Amino acid sequence: MKIYAVGGAVRDTLMGLPVHDVDYVVVGSSVDEMIAQGFRPVGKDFPVFLHPETQAEYALARTERKTGKGYKGFMSYADPTVTLEQDLERRDLTINAMAQEVGADGKWVGPILDPYNGQQDLAAKVFRHVSDAFAEDPLRLLRIARFAARLPDFMVAPETMQALQAIVRSNELAALSPERIWQELARGLTAAKPMHMFQVLLDCGAAKPLLPSALVLSLAQDDFRKDLITRLQTADVHLENRCAVVLMHLPTADIRSWAECIRMPNEVRDFCEIFSELNRLIEQSQGCPDFTFQAADALAWFNRADVWRKPDRGNALLDLAKRIGLNVDTLILAMQNTQSLNTAQIIEGVPLEERSNGENIRSAVDAARLSAISAAINN
Repeated sequence: MKIYAVGGAVRDTLMGLPVHDVDYVVVGSSVDEMIAQGFRPVGKDFPVFLHPETQAEYALARTERKTGKGYKGFMSYADPTVTLEQDLERRDLTINAMAQEVGADGKWVGPILDPYNGQQDLAAKVFRHVSDAFAEDPLRLLRIARFAARLPDFMVAPETMQALQAIVRSNELAALSPERIWQELARGLTAAKPMHMFQVLLDCGAAKPLLPSALVLSLAQDDFRKDLITRLQTADVHLENRCAVVLMHLPTADIRSWAECIRMPNEVRDFCEIFSELNRLIEQSQGCPDFTFQAADALAWFNRADVWRKPDRGNALLDLAKRIGLNVDTLILAMQNTQSLNTAQIIEGVPLEERSNGENIRSAVDAARLSAISAAINN
């Protein structure tokens, strides 16, 4: 029985990057032996165990065989006779198919075990698939795209791009769960260079089935891509900001439709929709004399953003707009003016006999807010 650290932890160690999680593979052991040594079985699809002390995950070396559609359509075979090389062969990229032995004290010992030349591809900054089985798992396409965003200096090997295109032609992407698609896209959006993720999706033909059609058309335009790259870098790494910048030119109906398809979290979806409406409000103002906002339009957006009950979100939306170069100084002042209003005083100004009517109170509050917005616009 031998234990090896494998995959991303070995890769990141060689690259000098921080290692957050370590995957362990156990060679030459069995389920019964692992349990006898105190490991607790937790794997459903293949033998995975929790270490009795550290609770880290240890998986028995295994091989896989394609049996159905999607990334779950595999049958695993784990046995003491499965070698480390056989286990590494089922992995996606050569740079993720390296291992190092783990000693009894938990320290990594000995040379890097690299049967598929991962170190060579790491030095050359190339994403290269390990074997033909790569194209059997559609999730790997999204993983490569996400890796491209995280490691933007790397290029996809020509033969690996052909394998990605084969995945698209197979229609296996349709078998991916919406939640998994969103998970991979979200991780790519918050990586160093999200545009590299979109470029891989465009190059292999996966953008059309995975992204909103209007966004795909825009991504094909050089000017849009250049502008998006600049804005993504300015927008910091928060997921809501990055996603909102990518979708800011889409109608809210398109954002809502796509969000439902990929199970985007509601708070991210709402932030993107409201930011899209803010962008449209700014575009409308550019058609007015002196680029001024209409007070009623500004109030409608404040109500849509619910800046009264969610002031932090309102501030975040306007801060993002300002950061990427949109002219929102007037709106920021208008929001500050409206939020500083004393609602209780406004209600006291409504005749006593009219206060039982909620519409009268709402009209009075709206009138005060419109006045505060107009003051900011005319400032």
